[in-house]
Amino acid sequence: MKRVYTVGQVNRYVKGMFSQDILLSSISVQGEVSNCKYHTSGHVYFSLKDETGSLSAIMFAGSRRTGLTFPMKDGDRVVCDGSVDVYERDGRYQLYARSIRPLGAGLLYEKYMALKKELSEMGLFDQAYKKPIPKFATRIGVVTAPTGAAIRDIQTISSRRNPYVQLYLFPALVQGEGAKTSIARGIRALDDFGVDVIIVGRGGGSLEDLWAFNEEEVAYAIFECRTPVISAVGHQTDTTISDLVADLRAPTPSAAAELAVFDYRAFADTLEGYAGKLENNVLRRLNAAKGEARYYAVRLAAMSPQARLNDRRRTAAEEEIALTRLMEMKIEAARRRSEDLAGRLTADEEGLIRARRQELALMAERFRGLSPLTRLSQGFSFVSDLEGHTVSRTGDARVGDLLRIRVRDGSFITEVKEVKDNG
Repeated sequence: MKRVYTVGQVNRYVKGMFSQDILLSSISVQGEVSNCKYHTSGHVYFSLKDETGSLSAIMFAGSRRTGLTFPMKDGDRVVCDGSVDVYERDGRYQLYARSIRPLGAGLLYEKYMALKKELSEMGLFDQAYKKPIPKFATRIGVVTAPTGAAIRDIQTISSRRNPYVQLYLFPALVQGEGAKTSIARGIRALDDFGVDVIIVGRGGGSLEDLWAFNEEEVAYAIFECRTPVISAVGHQTDTTISDLVADLRAPTPSAAAELAVFDYRAFADTLEGYAGKLENNVLRRLNAAKGEARYYAVRLAAMSPQARLNDRRRTAAEEEIALTRLMEMKIEAARRRSEDLAGRLTADEEGLIRARRQELALMAERFRGLSPLTRLSQGFSFVSDLEGHTVSRTGDARVGDLLRIRVRDGSFITEVKEVKDNG
């Protein structure tokens, strides 16, 4: 039975065939550019066509930075170096371009690539040699044509951003015979003059138009320059040797002016903001220092002898007031307690008097029963000597003694005539 394959299997098989073909892995294709699109990702999508057909092509962003040195557009006749491979997902083959050069400029392009390789190997492009662009440059040198659009753009941007910046133009030839020497001389002259930064550049053009900036003489003038150099040659898609050697590459002369000339208004606003912050910080620290001074002044005043004496006096006065209040409270408490005790004592005395009266009454009744008078009223008598001593026994009297005999209604005196003992 005949085997059936999936679409993916077929595409992988075809891709493998393309990958194994030595010719397709490194090929140069010429044709006219059509459907050229620069994607935001940096990739360039286009087609190459001639009278017999067309070929889809793509240049990735990584290759574009060094492999595309001019603004390619529809209708340009170019030579693309790269490989032909299958895009497996869509099952279609296309040209993957690593470098693109205009058709007819092949010798110049090869010369450009050879010099680029030589200078790169010598280290002229190395980041270690790149000088920082001064942030607040006030003297800016410009090497360009005196009548071109580049100097007008630089003047416009400079006057808009900072009217206090001075521009020093070295009028140079930027293309044709003698251009490379003129540019190199201008760089050295401005370097010796002592500007803050130098802009070297011109407007866009073909590879032939920009060739002066691909010359070795210009490259060495930039590399040996003590002043930082900004290269602004052509358009954003153009890359020259000058761009690679310079301390900073600007896509256009206008962009170079933006990078070299600091914005005075923004700078003034920033300074004003810093001044406001500084003033606030000074005021805050001053207020803090004043507060601290007041604190130490209070502490110092509190530690002075007069302050201590006043504290002692105040403490003594407070203690005196507290003692007076305490004494008043104790006196008031004692008075209340005395009144309470007095009230209680009066009640107790009255009860005691009543009890004593009752006892006295009882005792009176008892004494009344024991009273001699009561006895006398009952017919008894009370005998005593004249001195009042009671005579209750026979031994208390002798014959001849005078005795007083008390009866109920009086008394009389009698003499003892005889003492007779009942025993």
